Parts: sequence; C-alpha cells; structure tokens
Amino acid sequence: MSELPGDARAVVVTASNRASAGVYADRSGQALAEGLRGLGFAVEGPHVRPDDVDALVTVLREAVASGADVVLTTGGTGLSPTDVTPEATRRVLEREAPGIAEAVRRYGEPQVPTSVLSRGLAGTAGRTLVVNLPGSTGGVRDALAVLGPLLPHVVTQLRGGDH
Repeated sequence: MSELPGDARAVVVTASNRASAGVYADRSGQALAEGLRGLGFAVEGPHVRPDDVDALVTVLREAVASGADVVLTTGGTGLSPTDVTPEATRRVLEREAPGIAEAVRRYGEPQVPTSVLSRGLAGTAGRTLVVNLPGSTGGVRDALAVLGPLLPHVVTQLRGGDH
C-alpha cells in the first residue's frame, strides 16, 4: 500500500443552507477537516455553501483548479428537494468511481440503515479525487474509516504513480 505524500492537500466543502446562513455551526465540515489532518493532509476549508448547484459547482471547480489531491464534500446527498450536491458534483467529474461511494454507504448501513439513501458520488476531475459524504458527523466519521486506507494509494495513482 502506498504512503500519503507529505505535501498532500485536501479541500473540504460543506453544502448546507442553514450552516451557510449561520443558523448553526458546520460541525460535519469541521469534523471532516480534522479527520483529514489526522490522515496527514494539509486541509483548506471547510468552505460552506448553500444547497445551490451553481454555487457548489463553482467551489468544486476552484478546488480542483487549485491542485488539491482530494476534495471531500459533506451534506446535500439525501433525498430532500434541496439536496443537490451529487448534481453539482456530476458537472465537475470527468470519471466516476462508483465503488468508493458504494463502500461508504455499505460501511454505515449496519448501524444506520438509512445510509443507503445517500446519493453521494465519487470520481476524478483531472488529478483530483472528489467524494460526496453525508452531512452528519457520524457519516463523516464512517466515510473516513472507508477512505483513510484508500487515499494514499489514490493520491499516488492520480499523481502518476505506478501500480
């Protein structure tokens, strides 16, 4: 298994109307940033945006253009009419990696049966991995349990590393 490069960078994006309006603190984005730091990433964000496709597309494209190795979103993946993170992400992705999103859903299912309702996507845009995570601290924790062992290999591969 690969080791995470020492200069690995991640960007965290939170999709939440209420957090972006200051109604409550963005706990899932903070938890995600802390978890990524614990894995060895330099982290930018969380960038908190409303549940708006155009706003999310803009921040995702900016994160990819910045050269981030990984962009993780939290929130906006459910079935609510305002949950639009997957739609925004689909506009940014060049190649989908459905196994990653499926593994995140599968990991949480035994404890939280509704985890299968997440519509989160995963894939690449250029040399950046983009993954949508649930908007709860528990969902973020579960997703990092899945992603943590994968990210060093993914970052190495996307930077052009050999198999």
